[in-house]
This record gives sequence, C-alpha cells and structure tokens, in this order.
Amino acid sequence: MLDLRQKLLAAPENESYRLMKQRLAGIEEAMETIRLTGDLVIAAFFSSDKDKQRKEALDTAGRKLTLYFGSDKDKIPPKPELILELQALARELRIGTHPIEPFHWQIESPEVFERENGGFDAIVGNPPFAGKNTLINSNREGFLDWLQLLHTDSHGNADLVAHFFRRVFTNLRDTGTFGLIATNTIAQGDTRGTGLRWICNNGGDVFYAHRRRMWPGQAAVIVSVVNAMKKGCVRIRELDGKPVQKITAYLFSSGGNDNPSTLLANANRSFNGCYVLGMGFTFDDTDRAGVASSLEAMNTLISNDPRNQTRIFPFVSGEDVNDNPTHQAHRYVIDFGEMNLKEASDWPDLISIVESRVKPERDKIKDKRGKDLWWQYMRPRPELRAAIRGRSQVLINALYGPYLSLTFVSANVVFSNKVNIMTMERFSSFAVMQCRVHEIWARTFSATLKDDLAYAPSDCFETFPFPEQVLENSSINSPLERNARLRSLETIGQEYYDFRAALMVKQNEGLTKTYNRFHDRDHDETEADPEIVAGIRRLRELHAAMDRAVLEAYGWHDLAKRATCEFLLDYEEEEDDDEAEARPGRRQKKKPWRYRWPDDFRDEVLARLLELNKERAEQERLSGEAAAAMEKGAKPKVTRGRKAKDDLPTLPGID
Repeated sequence: MLDLRQKLLAAPENESYRLMKQRLAGIEEAMETIRLTGDLVIAAFFSSDKDKQRKEALDTAGRKLTLYFGSDKDKIPPKPELILELQALARELRIGTHPIEPFHWQIESPEVFERENGGFDAIVGNPPFAGKNTLINSNREGFLDWLQLLHTDSHGNADLVAHFFRRVFTNLRDTGTFGLIATNTIAQGDTRGTGLRWICNNGGDVFYAHRRRMWPGQAAVIVSVVNAMKKGCVRIRELDGKPVQKITAYLFSSGGNDNPSTLLANANRSFNGCYVLGMGFTFDDTDRAGVASSLEAMNTLISNDPRNQTRIFPFVSGEDVNDNPTHQAHRYVIDFGEMNLKEASDWPDLISIVESRVKPERDKIKDKRGKDLWWQYMRPRPELRAAIRGRSQVLINALYGPYLSLTFVSANVVFSNKVNIMTMERFSSFAVMQCRVHEIWARTFSATLKDDLAYAPSDCFETFPFPEQVLENSSINSPLERNARLRSLETIGQEYYDFRAALMVKQNEGLTKTYNRFHDRDHDETEADPEIVAGIRRLRELHAAMDRAVLEAYGWHDLAKRATCEFLLDYEEEEDDDEAEARPGRRQKKKPWRYRWPDDFRDEVLARLLELNKERAEQERLSGEAAAAMEKGAKPKVTRGRKAKDDLPTLPGID
C-alpha cells in the first residue's frame, strides 16, 4: 500500500487527472479494509467494561478477519456476510450518545511512520481542556479506561491535556519536537504525573516553557506553553524568558521530575481517624435518620452506671474541626477498641445498644471482618491509638476543606475518618504546619474534592521536609541550640494560635468562616464592624510573621525578606463575568481569591522543598536508616487519601 501511495506522489506532472483520481480511489478502497481492522480493535474494547469480554470480542473479530482475508479469492469468493458483520461491529463505535470516530495515525500517514526513525518531525497544537469529570461525562463509557490502557503509568484524575501530550510525544520520531499550549495544570498533580513526568523520564527534554501566559481570546484563562524534544540533544533551554540549565516536569529549573519521596523521619506521626461504620455507635441529637441514641439517653446510661463513661468518648468530625469555634464534638460514640465480644459484654448497656442498632446493618455488608466483629469499628486504627497514648493533645485538620486549617484538641477522644491526626504538641510544629510553606506543599500534592483540599497524610505529611529543629529525631545534637532555634517558632506559633482562637470565639465562627474573611479581597471595605476588620487584618499580619519565621527556620533568609502577600486568584475562570451575567437565572460563582504569595515566589519555595526532600531521602538511604527500620518492622504507613474509601463498604448517616 505504501508503494502505491509513493508511486502516486511520484507521478509526472503531465499525468492524466482522471487516471490519478482512479488510482487514488483504488488506494482508498484498499485502505478501508485496513482501517476496518484498526476500528475493530477499538470496537472490541468499547464493547464491554470487563477485560474478559473485551478479549473475547477481539478474538471473535480476529477469527472473522482471518476467515475473510484468508480465503483464496480466485477460487473461493469470501462470504459477504463476514465483511458485513465486521462492518456492523465497527459501526457500533459511531452511534449512540457519544460516538467515536477512530483515527489511526500509522494507517493515515504511512510515509511518516514507515520511514527509518519513523514519526513526525514536529507537532504543534492547542489541545482541548477537560478535567476528569468532563472527560468522563463527555465521552463514551470506558473512554478513560482506554486512555489509561493506551498510556501506561497514567492516573485517572489527570486532565485530558496530559493524554494529548503523551500521544503527541509517542507520535514524534527521535529528535522530533512538539510545541503545545495547555492550562497550567500540566505541571501540577496527577496531570503532571501522567504527562510531563512520564515524558521527562522517557527521553523527553523540555527546552522551552512559559508557565503563565494570559490567553488572548475571550476566555479568561492562564495557559502554559511547553516545547520539548524526544531523545535529542538540547543545548539551549529557556524558562519564562530566562536561560536555564534544565526544565523539570514541574516546569522548574531545579529538582527532579518525580513525586517526592516518603521520609522515614515523618513515619508513624500522621494518621487518619477511625472508620466507625454504624451510626448506632453514636449519641447525636442532630441525627435525622433516628439511628443514633440521644444525648439524654447517654447521660442516663452514665448516671445509672458510671462505668459506662469509660467506653463513651467525644467523637470529633471534620465538621467540628472546621465549623465549631472551639472544635468541641457535637456527638459522642461508644468505643470498645479491639476488645473481643466477651470483654465488650462487661458493659451490657452499651453492647445491647450496638447489637440492636449496628449489628443488623453490619450483617448486610460483604466485608467479613466488619460483619463478624460488629461491636468494633470497621477500622479501629490501633496504630493511631498507640501513637497518641499518653499525649495531652494532638494537632488535627479536616480531611476535606477549602483551606489548610489546623488546630489542637485533646487526645482523649475518638476521631472520625474525616479527620487527620498528627502527633504534635508544640506551637512550633503548629507554626510549620499552618504556614504557607506547608500549604504550598499540601496544595501541590493533595487531591481535591470540588474546590476543596483533600489532605492525605501519606501524600502531604510523610513527604514534607520539616525544618530540622522541629523533627523529633533532629540531627541537631545540642538541646540548647535546638531550643534556641525553636524559640521564635514557638512564640509566633502560640501568638497566632491564641489570637485566632479568641477571634473565632468572639465572632462565634469556625475556621472556615474565619478564613473566608481572611481571603476575601473586599472584606475590609464591606464589613461594617470595625473590630472584626481589625481582627482579620491582625490575623493576616501574624500569619505573615509566622511565614517569615518558618522560612528563617529553613535558613532561607533571602526568601524571608521577600515574602509578601497580595490578593490573587487561585485560578482563572473559563467564563468571564459578562458571559456569566448574560445567562438568566444563573448564580454567578464567587471568584477564588486568596491572600497569598505570588505564583513565582510559590514556585521558588516549592522548588526548594522538592530539592530538600530529595536530599533528605538520599541521606536516609545512605545512612541505612531505612534498612534498619525495615528490619525492626517500622515503615512509613500508607493511608492514601485518594483511595480512602475504595475498600470500605458504606452505610448511610456516618462519616
């Protein structure tokens, strides 16, 4: 087929148009059967959502193709029904709600791919933007599975643009280049991991990038422009108009391409709360389902038998963390820990409640442990209990929330699985966790739920390179030296914490509403109460002072001098205000303003953190700490926030 196409291209200029047209028609007719073969491969995949059925469909199509093409057409004409059946199978792709029109690069451009060192010399383009939900909802069922099959080591949360980058890179010849426009998510999170990280680790070399450029069209979006070469020798690289030695998958001029390493120094210091699974364990006056017992019933149980109080605890949820000014639990929970049934039966009143209100629902689930041990929590978290035993307080934050907001609470409570717990008691640790340095890290490596941060300890805490002086296993040998370094962090951390706590109580607002005010660009002009305005301004000042103290703790004195905040959009809307107002009945979405460091400054902080993570991980490896820890059975815990519910059955009414 390639020979026929090349002869057509090499035909003399005086060749008859009619003859050329006939030859082209013949080539196209022959190409149709080749295209059909490619279509059938794709049709087999989309014929089912199960791999076994997909393979069976592919095998069936293969057998029919063999029968059709394998017949001796001079002696035994092929059965026409075979080709009709195959065409009908392929036609299924092109019908339905989300039809698919296959395009086979190697078939359509054989001159490009069949030559020595096959592939395109250069590809330029502006791929469409679609996040995970749009990608799924706007395409045929199974489309995301197809992309992940096509592009190994890709993540289901990646934006569609990452897959365009992968396909373009695959279609280049060695030393070929591409130039693509993308939203700035191309260097962030799972989109970076699926696209640029894979490209940079598989022979790609980014030689030009402009990270933030305002789109010249009507859509108010910020785009990134990225140029890269495949398996070539790049001599000059330029990042945001400046010459650099390297450009990483983060579009930084230093550091690596991969996700940060888990640090042994942070192991067994952060946990997710208990997964209870059963509203019947709780005493809750706000339970509309009527499964929980009342607080009055709880008080009666304790009054009748004071021993019951030893197995009833405040139950702290994400709602209590974010919305309650004092973070007090609004409900209580029965907790038998890991007791066996005989031991738990020593509290007959409580085991009777759990048996009548929890066991019937647990009997319906498939999880054997949850069904058999119905008086225990689905995930009782013994490792968490061991880590906080004997502590007076711990540092916690809600698993989901619009802001990274941390607070101290008593360790003698039961924490919901919607809460993260850090075994930290010092205000110096609070200062590091609450400051913008850690927030940048968390927002870079966390998943998101809508616009909320989904803080996963395994991704955000266990990888975070803390300042040396706040580490429990610090290499600073002198206690005096370490205490001196801690003093400024401890002072500013407590001052910020105490002021924020008093402000929340005074305004009767929780963390979320307080930080809504903190980040509201128009707050100081629209708020009528001058005391509230003064309080929010002071909180901003204290936060900036805490940020500078943390930067100084890292030894980044140059950054501490330059650290200034302003009101900036976290991201640009795709739709401008005029267009939004033109839609009748549509509520205009509030702009995502945030009082924060400028983008370039944030990038510089993140680049240094990534480099520090790399150095710390290498130090741990070379020191043999990791091997020694493995021998003792101590290893970094895995609590992936993105997959927290994957293996858990669900019941209504409890988090």
